[in-house]
Amino acid sequence: MKLPMALRALLSLVLLLGLSASATTMLRADLPELARTSDTIVHGTVRRVESRWSGDGRRIVTDVEIQVSETLKGQAGGTVLVTQPGGRVGDIGQMVSGLASFSSGEEVVLFLERRGAQAFRVAGMAQGKYKVQRSADGTQALAVPEPTGDVLLVDPDTRQATSSSARTLSLAELKASIRTALQPAPSTGTQEKRP
Repeated sequence: MKLPMALRALLSLVLLLGLSASATTMLRADLPELARTSDTIVHGTVRRVESRWSGDGRRIVTDVEIQVSETLKGQAGGTVLVTQPGGRVGDIGQMVSGLASFSSGEEVVLFLERRGAQAFRVAGMAQGKYKVQRSADGTQALAVPEPTGDVLLVDPDTRQATSSSARTLSLAELKASIRTALQPAPSTGTQEKRP
């Protein structure tokens, strides 16, 4: 039996409305996991944010140039280039839920995955970005996790919906947590005594 076109369109609409409103689903990544799995971790300042068409002309991508003040893991030069999907070129924009957003002059700590010789992407999407907010007198610096927006986070063990475990820390606490996560695990084996 063939359904009339209007009824098929109505059924399609009902099915679409029944789907989750979240456009992106991703595994929750906690701070120690981000530190261990990232290729590079940098503290720096956003120097340039520029959207462009991809090489094939089908997608918009955004390049973010970071002036590195400290490399906490891996190897980074004086600057790193982070590229992520989405952005705006002229009157055309593409948005990808769950990505970090950047603005020129912003101070950040980024957990990065290498994407070629000179390019990186943010590990864990928005989860891999902390914005540094300094007090007016410059004596205090907080590391504020990037909001994940409408992303559905899933616990990696239970595969159930969960919330982010990221929390605001002082910049010093964030760096100390990264260094702790990167330390080799203590040996749990017993050593044989020799006579």
